[in-house]
Amino acid sequence: MRSPCVIVVGAQWGDEGKGKVVDLLAGHFAWIARYQGGHNAGHTVVIGGQRFILQLIPCGVLRGVSKAVIGNGVVLDPQALVDEIATLRAAGVDVAGKLFVSTRAHVILPYHRSIEHAAESAPGRLRIGTTSRGIGPAYEDKMGRRGLRVADLYDAALLRDHIREALAEKNAIAAALYNAPPLDAGRILETYQSLSDQIRPFVADTGALLNAAAARGESILLEGAQGALLDIDHGTYPFVTSSSTTAGGACIGTGLAPTRLTGAIGVSKAYCTRVGGGPFPTELAGAAGDALRRRGNEFGSVTGRPRRVGWFDAPLMRYAAALNGLDALVVTKLDVLDEFERIPVCVGYKGGDVIPPAAAGWEALEPVYEELPGWQTPTEGVTRWDDLPLRARDYLAFLARVSGVEIGMVSTGPERGQTITLAGSRLERLLGAAPEAPRASGQSARP
Repeated sequence: MRSPCVIVVGAQWGDEGKGKVVDLLAGHFAWIARYQGGHNAGHTVVIGGQRFILQLIPCGVLRGVSKAVIGNGVVLDPQALVDEIATLRAAGVDVAGKLFVSTRAHVILPYHRSIEHAAESAPGRLRIGTTSRGIGPAYEDKMGRRGLRVADLYDAALLRDHIREALAEKNAIAAALYNAPPLDAGRILETYQSLSDQIRPFVADTGALLNAAAARGESILLEGAQGALLDIDHGTYPFVTSSSTTAGGACIGTGLAPTRLTGAIGVSKAYCTRVGGGPFPTELAGAAGDALRRRGNEFGSVTGRPRRVGWFDAPLMRYAAALNGLDALVVTKLDVLDEFERIPVCVGYKGGDVIPPAAAGWEALEPVYEELPGWQTPTEGVTRWDDLPLRARDYLAFLARVSGVEIGMVSTGPERGQTITLAGSRLERLLGAAPEAPRASGQSARP
């Protein structure tokens, strides 16, 4: 039997709780690799009441037994990485010898941030709702074959020429289109030379490291940033991120061959949220939406922005499951629904469940709901399936049935231990060759 090489992917629009899930599973894998996105995504992990927010470094680094990789598919802000390493060290987490940064990852520079911010703020422009951290423009330069990669930081002449030539173009564009002030090439060069020295101990050919690890039979967990519905090709375009967030992007973003993969785990909230603009068929407005947002503390871990909230959308989950080939689903934030008397679930759309390719098509979608009775009993911290209220179990079983994906794990709170792992599930079988297949205390049952 091959050692596990498993992908964890967000099955909605991001913010599903992947950080906790990856942290929970990380102790059972030798390597944890991040394959796309930048420091615009925040993964929150709570351990013993201590809250960690990781933006670039894979959550598995907190376990202390796994090696963490920032893959070539990530766009890297060196300052953000240096700050994150310092924050972890201050909290007693040393990443020396455990963190590896791809030589092929593309670098975010100050002009990427300034152009994105100016574009998002320009009158008359379509607002996507980005974090203005330079992610999109860095990916644009990557695809335009004018990007700067981590390896290039260590070629002094190349770095100097790249910054000088890029700024001549970017300053002109920013001034002409957005009336933005120019950036200074000398200051940027000095800053990035210093940053490159600070991250140099972590820089490596991560594709070679991961392939060698796989060849030795070592287990690998691949971690995405945002969710499947923000994928540049398959998401709610143009209200998407700038990279391939689906399971297919894991191989491109790490250098691992598709034949290495052994399974995919999706992560979904027990309801639905998204940040920024774009379609959201089940969005809940008004007092009910505010109540759900407060109950779920639905505010961005990086930006603090309030998230839009709504009910679980089964057609979108079926779409995400097909895109990613999901073997199992982890449902998070079940406890957020504890107080609701009735809980609607979107089971389809009037006129059919075809997912529109264009934003205009989403406006015509009319969700069809089925209402389930709420359990109105606290579930926070429950770790046994049999200890959940019957109606909560019925709700989860319903989500599995209408989504077509078996639920293998349920999160009932932010802490590691506030989790139910369903014995005998596909999720356990995916992890079966890992050193320690995770189990919750007590016997569990499948929904």
